[in-house]
Amino acid sequence: MKTRHLFPLILAFAVASAHAQQPLDANKAEARDIFREIIGINSAWKAGSTSPVARAIARRFLDAGFPAKDVIVIGPAGDKDSSVIVRYEGKSKSLKPILLMAHIDVVEALPADWSMDPFKLTEKDGFFYGRGTSDVKDGATTLAAALLRMKREHVQPGRTLILALTAGEEGGGGYNAMTWLIQNHRDLIDAEYALNVDSGDPLLKSGKPLLRALQTSEKFYQSFSLEVTNKGGHSSLPVPDNAIVRLADAIGRVFRYKFPVHLTETTKAFFERSAALESGQLATDMRTIARNPNDSATAARLSVSPFYNAQLRTTCTPTMVEAGHAPNALPQRARAIVNCRILPGESSDDVKATLTRVVADDSVKINFVDDGNRKPAAASPLTDAIVKPLERVTARMWPGLPVIPQMETGATDGTPLRQAGIPTYGVSGVFLDMDDIRAHGRDERILVKSFYDGVEYVYQLVREYAG
Repeated sequence: MKTRHLFPLILAFAVASAHAQQPLDANKAEARDIFREIIGINSAWKAGSTSPVARAIARRFLDAGFPAKDVIVIGPAGDKDSSVIVRYEGKSKSLKPILLMAHIDVVEALPADWSMDPFKLTEKDGFFYGRGTSDVKDGATTLAAALLRMKREHVQPGRTLILALTAGEEGGGGYNAMTWLIQNHRDLIDAEYALNVDSGDPLLKSGKPLLRALQTSEKFYQSFSLEVTNKGGHSSLPVPDNAIVRLADAIGRVFRYKFPVHLTETTKAFFERSAALESGQLATDMRTIARNPNDSATAARLSVSPFYNAQLRTTCTPTMVEAGHAPNALPQRARAIVNCRILPGESSDDVKATLTRVVADDSVKINFVDDGNRKPAAASPLTDAIVKPLERVTARMWPGLPVIPQMETGATDGTPLRQAGIPTYGVSGVFLDMDDIRAHGRDERILVKSFYDGVEYVYQLVREYAG
């Protein structure tokens, strides 16, 4: 980070910290109450449901005076795993709406694994703890609080805003609500573009703001099965053709293979702009790879970092293995799952062809784990209409903080929207500590201060985009 940025950043955070010691104003108090309520509802698929969360959010909007026709709780399975959609009519009838999105389902959390109740918002030592505090009920709260505050302040947006808090993003329940909505109720969520608080996290490093990410693309998730079968036999009579050994050799070849470096508009900009935040060899390597993706020595140094490696290329890694049927029998079957995260602009068919070539063994059958939707999603364009409002609000709250385009290496509901032709941008407002990411893990948490900063940031951001 350039030293001229340090003082205003430290000053801004010091002022915010001082404010945090005061009693909460009405806007923050409302946001905290929403956060407390929805964290307290188990919305994991196996043990819980998103429907109570959807109904709780809907009730708040109805109580705030939103027409019943504009507050919809909907889902394909009756009262199980519903989503909530709220429409806030704008002045313009010619401009298409903006979609504001987050998911309200969470991954499972076993209370015995946690130091506290995962389904109760716990404030301790400057942190909010609870399942979903960072993924992504914090984001859902900031969006709901922003629209409720606008209504309370009698602010009519220049263009219509659609809030969609959805189920199924984490893979539970057998369906993804965003995909289902696109296929069955697109009119409810159709928009010029979407703002997704489930990605594009602003980051802290060593307790200080590092960057404001803008997520424009994400890798596509596709698993493959590698399977070997043979006749087996008695383990006292080993034969040269062993299904487990053949599979192990194939897995090893896949694991050691590195896909070619492929930079997109987003990842090229990421390395160019991130270089200004680093120093020494790392800064040099970032600038070099942005200019010349074919520089193998530079790519090798950057690839030592799992994060940078994932930005540079498609990745495939083994995640599950099952083999054999008895300890005293030669295996008749051995099967592994290889999970791939595929870059925008590449296809799962191409990846399958590459795996077939790398394995180089016809006895190893390679198949898609499921057909899924294997259509790659193009990156959303970096236009001034998207970038400039984000930069203005960021400059107001954190002067000097750089806005850096980012590709998500995981997956969000942005993928089905981009596939449907709705550009989607990750713009979370809650800072995460890059050295303390606990999403999906034990004692998930976020900083209390970051939550309240995110509430204000998202409010300002939504107003800026809505005109």
